[in-house]
Amino acid sequence: MRPINPRNRAAAFSLCGNLLVSDDAAYGKGLKMSAISEFNAAANADTESEHQVQLGLLQNLCDSIQERSDPASIAKILDELIDYSEAHFVSEELLMRMKSYDDYEDHVADHEQMLEALRGIAAIHTEDHSSLAVAATTEALAFIRKHIATRDQRFSDMVQKGL
Repeated sequence: MRPINPRNRAAAFSLCGNLLVSDDAAYGKGLKMSAISEFNAAANADTESEHQVQLGLLQNLCDSIQERSDPASIAKILDELIDYSEAHFVSEELLMRMKSYDDYEDHVADHEQMLEALRGIAAIHTEDHSSLAVAATTEALAFIRKHIATRDQRFSDMVQKGL
């Protein structure tokens, strides 16, 4: 597992806050099917809202770079996007592990590719290569949209079915 930024550690487990809803939560015994169904629904809702935040930050970054906004503002958006993405990916990966998800490795590889792309955009921005940053950011937005529509949707469908 990749290292996570310490300030994201608490946010990284947002999807698992209600996992142990049972008579004996200390030992994880007695988890009822209704609690599992509620957890699955809550996990999907949380993940979807996290995707919307992530896409919003990425779109804001695209717009700011294309409009040649203040470099400090762009850097701030990049930092927020990278931190948020790290936390979101770790929480999603934790949920996948808990569900013994069969596509875990490929899904995580997408997350790693996305974080690498975001860090690359940050490096391009630092070096003031605006035209390269526009192309890289547009490509990252397309990649994450496809990821959400395919890999995340497949996982969401599995969770929804209670598997």
